Amino acid sequence: MAPETSLNNQLYARLKEVIAEKKALRNPLIEILRTAQEIFGYLPIEVQEFIANEMDIPASKIYGVVTFYNFFSMKPRGKYTLNVCTGTACFVKGAPRLIQMISEHLGIGMGETTPDRLFTMSAVRCVGACSLAPVFVIGEDTFGRIENKDKIAEILARYK
Repeated sequence: MAPETSLNNQLYARLKEVIAEKKALRNPLIEILRTAQEIFGYLPIEVQEFIANEMDIPASKIYGVVTFYNFFSMKPRGKYTLNVCTGTACFVKGAPRLIQMISEHLGIGMGETTPDRLFTMSAVRCVGACSLAPVFVIGEDTFGRIENKDKIAEILARYK
């Protein structure tokens, strides 16, 4: 058996245990999906169908929940999510240029993940740091007033 298949079987076995543990809870679906995303890193259709079969509910219900809540992802995400503020202050002060510089540096577009699965770039409406506009956030770290690609390279190097 290939290691990848063995690992995959282990992940599904773990998910099956989680479903068995939480299935009796009142409204367990979101908690099961959250844990499934922790186990797999994201929620591809195959995982959604597995959950639907184990819980004996329609796959369309799972899909509806996954696509409704923005904290669930159907695509692999990076270790770090780079949230670029596109609120009014940041937009006016250069968010489109910031997005372009980050995109060129990482080689990805908005909503995409780097091939090494280190970074995912996403847009958010406002991070409440308007005085630092334009800004982006990685985890708890906020970076503002980014004016050139060298600064972006310096910041992102801290996370590699």
